[in-house]
Formats: sequence, structure tokens, C-alpha cells
Amino acid sequence: MAMRGAARQVASALGPHVLRNAPPGRSLHQEDRGVFYKGGEYADRNPNFVDCAENALGIRGWLESQGHQYVVTDDKDGPNSELEKHIADGHVLITTLFHPAYVTAGRIARAGNLELLLMAGIGSDHVDLAAAAAAGLTVAEVTGSNTVSVAEDQLMRVLVLVRNFLPVHRRRRAHDLEGKTVGAGRIGRLKPFGCRLLYHDRLLIFSWFNTGNGKGYGGDVWHPQPAPKDHPWRYMSNNAMTPHISGTTIDGQLRYAAGVKDMLERYFKGQDFPVQNYIVKEGQLAGQYQ
Repeated sequence: MAMRGAARQVASALGPHVLRNAPPGRSLHQEDRGVFYKGGEYADRNPNFVDCAENALGIRGWLESQGHQYVVTDDKDGPNSELEKHIADGHVLITTLFHPAYVTAGRIARAGNLELLLMAGIGSDHVDLAAAAAAGLTVAEVTGSNTVSVAEDQLMRVLVLVRNFLPVHRRRRAHDLEGKTVGAGRIGRLKPFGCRLLYHDRLLIFSWFNTGNGKGYGGDVWHPQPAPKDHPWRYMSNNAMTPHISGTTIDGQLRYAAGVKDMLERYFKGQDFPVQNYIVKEGQLAGQYQ
């Protein structure tokens, strides 16, 4: 993957982080902008809590030691956001699915220097992939980095719902999972329970639920994110909904932080990424996205 110029800027939307590489002979001036969610007191308590604006994937020192300027912000929405102020200059944008910076066609058009969009985690629902491909960008994720984290979380939600765990103090209406139909992603950990699995996307599952066939819904992916107070999913009668946290275990964070660092190293050296990480490669959609 060839780099088009000596100067490089990386914006990250873990919230977005903007990285600037100073041209040879020019001193660096640190700018702090922060697009991860804010970790608050928990960021200080655990240095491995890297998926937050304060700890910024744990790669700030490494980037700065190589002459890059890393600007991190949690301010990602609207025309006056910190992300918008820096979007035109960055060559790399790092974003997370858990506090997503929505990369629309309009933002891509305004990002004249953007070459690389990295996902700290898995997925690209918040990115206009057609616009990214048309602009010749590369879009990549850390494939497999939080698969275990999400699968274990979803198993927990299924059991919470079928056992009526949260409201059980009001009325006893628990069931076994065995023999039940579960609409889910590909969560192999459910197979030992002897349930029937429906492999459908979220919209089909919601349609199934709203017809009265579904007895409960558990998940953490909303649109938009963060979800507004009047979002209808907050008020479903039997739900196990939370903010988008299932893939952000400490173990998962460390895996996708390491994956982002690996891809940045390869990018700076002009090397390819692991093939499974590509969503768009230099303007060409990966096969599963076509």
C-alpha cells in the first residue's frame, strides 16, 4: 500500500484520533483532540482499558516516538465537531464501532487527504462503503478481534431473557433454552443448549419480534449511537438491551488495539494487511461486501 506523501495525519474516532506526521526538519506541536468515548475515572484505574479517549488504544507513545501527532476526540457529530475540524487534513482515520464516527459520503468528500480508514474492532455499519470505494480509500478492520467477546455477551443476554432473570422478583416465568428458537448471529456457543438458531440480520429479527412471534430481544447495536432517549428499542416489553459494549471486554480491547497498531506499522512501511482484514482495498470492495 503506497503512501502518497511524506506528511501523514491519523485521525482516530475511538472517538477520532488525528495523527500528523511532521515533514522532515519541522518540529511537532502536540494537539489533543479526543473521538473515543470518555473513559472517565475508569481510564485511570485500568491501563488496559485502552478503548477510550484518554488511553487512545495505548499507541500514543509509539506514534509520537515516530514523529506522528495523535489527536483524540470524543466530539464526532455535527458540522462544528472536532472531527469535522480535522477531517480535511487527516490521511488515516481510526474509528470504533462502540462510539462510531459516521463516515458519510459528505465527510469522505471533505476529507481530501484521507487514504486509510481503520476499525478498532469488527464491522463497518457506520461507513458509506460505496463512497469510500469510489474515493479510492482502503477500509480495514481487525477481523476476529472481538468475536469471543460478542459471542459470550450474546449468550448471556439469551439466558437473561429466557430465564426472565431481571424481572423474576415480580413474577416467576422462567423457561429452559433447550428447544427454543433463537434469532442470532453465528454464535456457536448456543449449540450445546439444543436450541434452534435463525441466522438473520437485525432488521429481520426485529420484524419477527414485532409480529408477536418473538418473546424477547437482547442486543447492544443501535442506530444512531449513542441512542437518543426516545429510541423505541428502549421501550420494548421484554428486552436485554444495553449500550454497545459487548465487544469491549478488556481482552477484546487489547486484541483490536494490537491489530490497529500492526496495520499502522504495515501502512507506514507500504505493506499489505492480512487479507481477511480488508473491507475495501484501494477502492475495491472485498468480495463479501459486493
